[in-house]
Amino acid sequence: MAAIEFRGVTKEFADGTIAVNDLNLSIADGEFMIFVGPSGCGKTTALRMLAGLEKPTAGEILIGDTVVNDLDPVDRDIAMVFQNYALYPHMTVRANIGFPLETQRVPKKEREKRITEAASLLGLEELLDRKPRALSGGQRQRVAMGRAIVRHPRSFLMDEPLSNLDAKLRVQMRAELVKLHQRLRVTTLYVTHDQVEAMTLGQRVAVLNHGVVQQVDAPGVLYNSPVNLFVASFIGSPAMNFLRVRSGGGRLAFGNYTLPLADAVAASLRRSEGEMILGLRPEHFTVTTSAETDGAVPVTVEIAEQLGSETLVYFRVEGVAAETLGGDSEAELRGAFVARLDPRTHPSPGQRLDLAVDIERAHFFDPVDGVSLKGTGS
Repeated sequence: MAAIEFRGVTKEFADGTIAVNDLNLSIADGEFMIFVGPSGCGKTTALRMLAGLEKPTAGEILIGDTVVNDLDPVDRDIAMVFQNYALYPHMTVRANIGFPLETQRVPKKEREKRITEAASLLGLEELLDRKPRALSGGQRQRVAMGRAIVRHPRSFLMDEPLSNLDAKLRVQMRAELVKLHQRLRVTTLYVTHDQVEAMTLGQRVAVLNHGVVQQVDAPGVLYNSPVNLFVASFIGSPAMNFLRVRSGGGRLAFGNYTLPLADAVAASLRRSEGEMILGLRPEHFTVTTSAETDGAVPVTVEIAEQLGSETLVYFRVEGVAAETLGGDSEAELRGAFVARLDPRTHPSPGQRLDLAVDIERAHFFDPVDGVSLKGTGS
């Protein structure tokens, strides 16, 4: 195993596109690191540079203590798992798993031992003599993992390996990947655009946008203490709600409504007066029975989604527009806010509700540069 380090790594393509811009990041020995972000954010380019499939324009990439910029992929001692599995259709599962060992001229006895170990680890023992066409998507992905494991590499690189699976299989494979990492403890860099995968798999998550790392931290910290509007809008499902407010006199004003700004919240802000963007997670709303409650906002229900364990309510506030900052596309399309309510709540479209806002858990951002205004975790 080995640590991985990016030192000032930049990748500029021939057409002038800067895919990765001054990436500085250390991945600890044995760590499971996630790169997450929208399409075109630079996450796959960063992985391809680490693998040796792209050459950095500037900076250094280290695996262990070795600068690998000029090493061929085969000399970097890494194993890749791809989105499309990349299995050989004419070969059995056994042959697919053992193929990298055969090319390395590993003796047959040792080769068979490693294949058996990998198959046992991944639950593939009874499938070793089948060919890929006879396997399910999840089984094919496990074969691809087996082919990576048998090499005993210093690190795994995974490029959206679960994106071709259906929802149920993705959940299952996420759990299997976590267990696999706990057993092998191999340094892993995993690339995905799916923030649910990022939050459930990664020990740390690096959020990228336009080739720049926005924040690197544990999943819970990204969710509860985003450093800027992009991270706040990208992490969380449904996405955070945003609205422009003006703070003054201990109140937050928007449209014809005001909310109390608690002293403790005001004290945590770098500035507590003037215009700012208020961020509210869907779970920051609760139904109140009295419109007289200080901070209650009357809303009109547009759509209610009964999900069994929760009710998602998309709603509008008269005279107030939801800011569209790249979060939940469905909410943006509707121009609505979204609340995560008790599953026993069964509102109908057009119904009026009074929602209380948990302002102590709210987030506040500068309306110009989008940087969080909170000086402490929320």
